[in-house]
Amino acid sequence: MNTAEYIVKKLEELGINDFFGVPGDYNFNLIYAVENNPSMNWIGCTNELNAGYAADGYARIKGYGAFITTYGTGELSAINAIAGSMAENIPVVHIVGLPSSKSIKNKTLLHHNLQDVNYNAFTEAYKAVTATTALLTKDNAKIEIDKAIKILVKEKKPIYIAVPLDIAEMGISDKDSFNDWHSNENTLTEVCSIIVQKIANAEKPLIVGDALIKRFDATIEYKEFCEKSGIPVSNFLMGKGLIDKNAKNYIGTYCAEFQNSDVEKYFNETDCLITVGAICSDINAFGFNDSLKIKNQIAIYGTHTYIDSTRYDDIKMSDVLEKVTKLIETKEYVIEKSAPILIQKESENIPITSDFLYTKLKSFIKANDIIVGETGTVQYGLAQIDCPSDVNIESQLLWSSTGWATAAALGISIAKPASRVIVISGDGAHLMTGMEIGTIIKNGLKPIFIIINNKGYSTERYLSKQPQNNMNDIISINYAKFARIFDGDVWATSVTSEEDFDKALKVTQIMNKLCYIEVKLAEMDIAELAQKFLTKTKDNSDYHKQGVLPKEKNIVLTNYAGSSGYETVVHQAFSEIDKLFKAEDINE
Repeated sequence: MNTAEYIVKKLEELGINDFFGVPGDYNFNLIYAVENNPSMNWIGCTNELNAGYAADGYARIKGYGAFITTYGTGELSAINAIAGSMAENIPVVHIVGLPSSKSIKNKTLLHHNLQDVNYNAFTEAYKAVTATTALLTKDNAKIEIDKAIKILVKEKKPIYIAVPLDIAEMGISDKDSFNDWHSNENTLTEVCSIIVQKIANAEKPLIVGDALIKRFDATIEYKEFCEKSGIPVSNFLMGKGLIDKNAKNYIGTYCAEFQNSDVEKYFNETDCLITVGAICSDINAFGFNDSLKIKNQIAIYGTHTYIDSTRYDDIKMSDVLEKVTKLIETKEYVIEKSAPILIQKESENIPITSDFLYTKLKSFIKANDIIVGETGTVQYGLAQIDCPSDVNIESQLLWSSTGWATAAALGISIAKPASRVIVISGDGAHLMTGMEIGTIIKNGLKPIFIIINNKGYSTERYLSKQPQNNMNDIISINYAKFARIFDGDVWATSVTSEEDFDKALKVTQIMNKLCYIEVKLAEMDIAELAQKFLTKTKDNSDYHKQGVLPKEKNIVLTNYAGSSGYETVVHQAFSEIDKLFKAEDINE
């Protein structure tokens, strides 16, 4: 077989049956290899960035994903998507078609190039956002492909393979190569023995699960460990849904001081913190981003584990969890659970609010649904919902690339077409990648889109000094009509009241087609949890601390808060403060 066919075959062995991308004259041979394989489907996207997002979504469900772009313009358009996959351990293969080896050797100035020709420039750019890069030649093609795929399988991070036109057609051996890897048994035994002993000596252990458990295919082992140990179990936002909400020892999602006070108490009082697959970012962990604190206790990752700040390499997360589960003794712990956050109420013909929206979704979401939550305030709304068991919630909270959810939903729907996929996105994010709705319809997919229209970028409104600044506005669109501009079967509506939203959700359950609901909210209406967290984030932001008066002088401003027209007064006060700080002779 030729090189392109070999790459497709190796990825088929990993469970990939769909390739996303955009055709270009340098990648035709790669796409032909996909189309000529009876087990493969080619999914053409509207642009390369969306193709990268789609492959990311696909990999979250199927285990691995792949997409194809052309040299230069195409691959650079997709680099943001692949960086997101790198940040969150999503194993995506980015295959790039290059000009011929002769053109590369002679530095021929062809289209998609800079005037100062450097055919290695974009491969070098990808080194920062992938686990490995491979530029194939006639001498290294099979070695580099096999090596890159082994890294993909072990590290669960994206890889980049650049294939010149002639190399794609070059004959190559189809001899199988072994991709899997095994834990170092001696290290595994040592680590598990230490973990079991530390747990046995602890009075208040706490388990915290997160997204990397799914990335490293250790969900079953994690559930068994939690169940047998009896230890209280929590999670960060991206780990929501790993454990059945009704499990005896599940205490709820960690939301710091903003919600679930019992969970925060466990965090503060634990004498043995056991994190599994944790991503300790500001958003995902509500500011609990002290990775040193985690590593100083027990932190189990995909290929390594920290205990008391010592790192142990070459041990699989699943192996550690499985062995610890066999060795550990079950104990009874006192479990305190916070009361349910949202209380269902009957819908009324009054303007809809964020809190009602998420309250209603609580009863709408069913077992085995896949929820795709956009970056931004949506995640805090979802955090307030106790989902049924076996609900898969996918989000991108570390990289937080606005617009990810719509295109990722394409890949997720392709990966698991039998599941109900529910996409919740803000209007600003949806506009960035909304053309992929057409690709979704073209491929006969039927997700449910809930688009929250509050006329702009809500997160930025809350974080900026001037929420009403027009930089946070977006163009006005009739979203119900937008969904219908594509040829295909679509049901779309726009709602402004609680009663209409309730009716719209019921309609989606009898529609065998893509459903699209625009929910119109007030500009500053976001979930209560989002308000609390973003307000504190703004108060603690280094950006906003610049130019702020000493604390005792802020009392002058707070005294205006109860007066009529205080917003105008405060704005005037801050204007005067800005002038003061620009003066050279200002004193304390």
